[in-house]
Amino acid sequence: MREGESFTLLLRLAGPMQSWGLDSRFDQRDTGREPSKSGVIGLLCAAIGKPRDDGDGPWPRLDELTRLRMGVRVLQEGVLRVDYQTAGGGSFAGRKSYGVWKASGSAGGTVVSPRQYLADADFLVGLEGDVGLLRLLAYGLRAPVWPISLGRKSYVPAAPVLVPDDGPEGPPIQVGNVVDVLAAFREHGCPAGGSAKKSRQRFVVDAPLDTAAERRPDVPLSFERREFCVRGVETMWLEMEYE
Repeated sequence: MREGESFTLLLRLAGPMQSWGLDSRFDQRDTGREPSKSGVIGLLCAAIGKPRDDGDGPWPRLDELTRLRMGVRVLQEGVLRVDYQTAGGGSFAGRKSYGVWKASGSAGGTVVSPRQYLADADFLVGLEGDVGLLRLLAYGLRAPVWPISLGRKSYVPAAPVLVPDDGPEGPPIQVGNVVDVLAAFREHGCPAGGSAKKSRQRFVVDAPLDTAAERRPDVPLSFERREFCVRGVETMWLEMEYE
């Protein structure tokens, strides 16, 4: 390694259903159009077995993970769908009833909870930072301590999250900043379901707050207390050509 080199870990987040909430309130659950930083960090915490309380242990602290510069390249835009779900109602084994409590303090019943998700989306995520930390995360993703998911526990990846160590995609940790590494990634053939020779793909990358065109409240300060702060992001486009 040469002094001043940058390192980026590559993840592939593809699946039939994904959800990356940003502003969910009460029974209404939204999703962003690409993975959120809190969602990706939550996935990494599950892989390495890091608990919600951010206590001492053989894992990095939450602020070390949030300092990683994240970029997302949209390989395939997902189709926005809404899942019909309910919460509460009924009883436990025919005894104690349960439901969603009302603001008045009285017991409630069943509540309808519309939940958005992305169907058939495919993302390449890059995390730029200390190579030692990236190696620890890559090791956890090879053999996750807890099951990993794409935003919600029932939304499982359709393929291994860690980009393979061999093959044309290259190793999961590459030399270079997150933008250059994401742009250099090449897929075989055309995008799924297409036959065009060209494809325009969207990038969303962390940017300084004072210059960013957009802010998103998805940087976790505490998963235990559900506290978050904002980050700046920049959107750019890449013209792809396929053989």
